[in-house]
Parts: sequence; C-alpha cells; structure tokens
Amino acid sequence: MATGFNFHELYLWHDTKNYASVFPPGLTIEPGEHAENPTTKRRMRNLLEVSGLLGQLTALPATPVTQEDILRVHTPAYVAKLRALSEAEGGDAGGLTPFGTGSFEIARLAAGGTCRVLEAVLRGEVANGYALTRPPGHHAERDIGMGFCLLGNIPIAILKARAEHGLGRVAVVDWDVHHGNGTEQAFWEDGETLTISLHQDRLFPLTTGGTGSRGAGAGLGANINIPLPPGSGHGAYVAAFERLVLPALEAFGPEMVVVASGFDGSANDPLGCMMMHSGTYRALTRMLMDFTACRCGGRLAMNHEGGYSASHVPYCGLAVLEEMSGIATGIEDPWLSNMAAYGQQELQPHQAAAIAAAAEGQPLLA
Repeated sequence: MATGFNFHELYLWHDTKNYASVFPPGLTIEPGEHAENPTTKRRMRNLLEVSGLLGQLTALPATPVTQEDILRVHTPAYVAKLRALSEAEGGDAGGLTPFGTGSFEIARLAAGGTCRVLEAVLRGEVANGYALTRPPGHHAERDIGMGFCLLGNIPIAILKARAEHGLGRVAVVDWDVHHGNGTEQAFWEDGETLTISLHQDRLFPLTTGGTGSRGAGAGLGANINIPLPPGSGHGAYVAAFERLVLPALEAFGPEMVVVASGFDGSANDPLGCMMMHSGTYRALTRMLMDFTACRCGGRLAMNHEGGYSASHVPYCGLAVLEEMSGIATGIEDPWLSNMAAYGQQELQPHQAAAIAAAAEGQPLLA
C-alpha cells in the first residue's frame, strides 16, 4: 500500500502577523516576519512535487474537526475565545501565538488533516501517512495556545480515533526540538497513551520537559522526557532511540505510533541549537518503520510540527517520506555532506549521560 499524505493550501494562509521572529513589533523591535510562516511547509511540499514523490503518495483530503472533537482536548472557554477572535481581526492565543482572521477555521482543518491520516492508517487505506499541517499543535494546552500552536492536533486525532475507530494503546514520539508540553498535558493521566518527547534541554517551554515528569494516576510512567544537551546531533539521537525510545515502545506495546515531526532539530534551524540532519531523520524514521512493522502492523502516522530553516526543512521532510514510502527519488540534500561532517556528530559522553539520566527509574524499562 502507498503512503498517505495530507496537505491543504489553506494551511499556508494561517496568518502569524508581522512579528520579528517571535516578538511583537514596537518602538524598539522593527516589524519583520514571524518564525512560523508558510515558507518552510510550502517549500517542503514543492520539493515533494519536484522530486516526483508527491504524485506517488495517496492524497488524503481533510474535513474540519467538529466542536465535539475539539472539546475532547480543549476547554469551552478557550475554544470560544479562538472562535470569536478569528471571526474578528485575530489576536493572540497566548504565549506569543498570534493569528489572524480565519485562523481558527484553518486550525480546525489542520486538526482534521491529522485525524484523516490516523483514520486512513487504522482502516488500512494506506500503509502509513504524513500530515503536512499548519498551524502546529504540540504546545497547545487545554486552555491556552502556546509556541505558535492553536489546537492539539495529535491529541484531538488520537481521542477521535478512540471514540470512532476503537483505537487502543498508542505511542506518541515527539522529535521536535521543543518539548511537547501540550501532548504531555493531554495524556498526563492516560495509561493507554505513551508520550515520549526528545528535545533540547530547557529550550521551550523553559519550565517543562524534565526527566521527573512521568505522568500521574493511570498515566504514571507513561510519559517520558529526554532532554538532550545543546549541540546533540546524529549520534545522540540515534543512541536515544536505541537505548530508550525503542525499548520503551517495546515494553508498552502500542497498536500504533504517531510522530510529532518537527524539523527544528536541524543544524540550520534558527530556533534550536541541535545538529540533526536529513540523514538523522531518515535513520529515526527507519527505526520506527522497523518497530511498527514487527509490533503493530506497520501502523505509523506523522504530523508536521516545527522547523524554521526554509533551505533545509524540505530535505528533511523528503528523507522521512522516502523512508515511509520506500521510494528513492534520487534528490540529494545539498546540506547533508557538510552537516554529517560537523565536529562532535558522534555521541559524546555528556550526551550519553543525559540519555542514561532520562532512562533511570523509568517503570517501562525496569
């Protein structure tokens, strides 16, 4: 079966205003372009077309999620606020998350794209699938937007799939460079959902993502944070997967794996200090493909999150989708040879220590 792919032009029309990277303009901050703008995702979609891969993927059109779907994750007051501002001139969802007129409807469509990919994988319509959505979602908490995210795309999709398709145990692996605090919160007491976040230590949010945050109640032990030191590259991420992510997945036994796929761990990214490259994302994807093939019928779905290097994100995305589809396009990442040769790409002792600290005392690894 083919790999499914969700995209909609309206995702690119979500307006993040004339912020200077992440700061609102004023008398001391010149207006500029918000870091979360359409360029990286447009260029990724364009490279998929130019490579010839796009035409070999199965298009998965989305419909907007309903109020009922959203309220499984978010509070009525927060949803009402987003709707009212979106119907006017826009506003800020909280945590420097600006949006314009119509962005709530676009966010509903983006969450619907994530839902459609999970549904198609669960129904066996496709082998696996990728949702190239915008706005992103892994920082959105139940009652506030954060980190450019309006709605929790992945939590909404998982809970909808549980309600409508009987989805059982599911694991979320978040390799975005920032901590997936919204996903963590949504499943904090849910023992049926394993959440794993690999992120740069204390980058964003500053106060979440520590190794001591392991869930509560029925979810105790089902939340794993792997805060990695700045400068971590290919060797550190592969080691984290081999030593912690894959053993945790094996112990948990999910029916499906969902990836929060942010490409801001790239060595070129302006909002992170890591050294991943397209080969790293390819390797991590292959590891998850091998795991899901053996343990959960190949059920793997990915949803796009961050990534702010317009020149590099497309090649990272192409590498992931080549692995998912099994199709080699012959397109080379022009950054790869240099990035792979950067100093300290190999696992460093302090990085290995950080991975060991994240694994220490984890109930799933006992």
